[in-house]
Amino acid sequence: MLRWFIRIILALVATVAALWLTVSYITPQPAIWAIRALFDSGSDAASAKLLPKVPADVETIAALRYDPGDPDALLDVFRQKDATALQPAIVWVHGGGFVSGNRRIVAEYLKILAAQGFVTITVDYTIAPEARYPTPIRQTNMALGHVVANAARYGIDPDQILIGGDSAGAQIAAQVATIATNPAYAKAVGIAPAVVPDRIKGAILFCGAHDVTMLNLDGALGPFLRAVVWAYGGSRTAMNDPQFRLMALPDHVTGDFPPAFITAGNGDPLLGQSERLASRLKAAGAPVETLFFTKDHTPALGHEYQFDLDSAAGQEAFGRTVAFARRVTEKKAGTSP
Repeated sequence: MLRWFIRIILALVATVAALWLTVSYITPQPAIWAIRALFDSGSDAASAKLLPKVPADVETIAALRYDPGDPDALLDVFRQKDATALQPAIVWVHGGGFVSGNRRIVAEYLKILAAQGFVTITVDYTIAPEARYPTPIRQTNMALGHVVANAARYGIDPDQILIGGDSAGAQIAAQVATIATNPAYAKAVGIAPAVVPDRIKGAILFCGAHDVTMLNLDGALGPFLRAVVWAYGGSRTAMNDPQFRLMALPDHVTGDFPPAFITAGNGDPLLGQSERLASRLKAAGAPVETLFFTKDHTPALGHEYQFDLDSAAGQEAFGRTVAFARRVTEKKAGTSP
């Protein structure tokens, strides 16, 4: 009886595995479901740790629509309740490997950042495979234009805007900044900038996926990366598509890119992409500030280390972020308020 039961269980496991493999060859969706479950659990834990640190004097204006025709085009605004003057703004794009996440997963961090004298905005975009590249770029570009157009409504100085993001969101933010500052690149991507370059005073880029050509699709993370590329690029062969490869930002940034603060942990598999973007920006003549760590830094700092404000490294990244944002939005003598 026991042998019969074991055979049934093994047969069921084999059947489910075979079905999973078959479906995964047809669509990336099974892998995406697994990725979303993993990302969601991690982001929920990170948000829970940050919640006690959120100041009481920060208010939220939630679920504002930046494109009336797009159900996913929502953003949340966080600002100090007693602020009287217009403040600089940080428009933030959430991470999630292009296939998961939403604007709420970075809300607590942005509330803490808002208490430092900024209006912070977290942007939703349509994740893959529900939408594919470059839809999130179009959406974020539109969100940026909406923030500038509605600056007075949100208590924002429209000439003091920063754009930022983490992981996939850092890539999206950096690509929007590249579109705004490189007309030839904007034409190649097919997206017209929603704001003039001078209004983007800085870019804050945490652990970004900045160069799709650097992905190791045959390494330990290969199955995950292939599913993401398939879902976001729209086909199994998306890496061969010249349009998709325009995501490789180090090949397209110029000296007109806004001042950037770039950071990644020494244990982050995407570290090399942040380092390459920083190197290319410096070579192009763009102002760049970095926070990287020695290879032997202990403990090793993994992906999204920046959101752990209980750690010394997370606190350092936060302090450097605030100092950078204040510096690039500082009013010069003789300028209008």
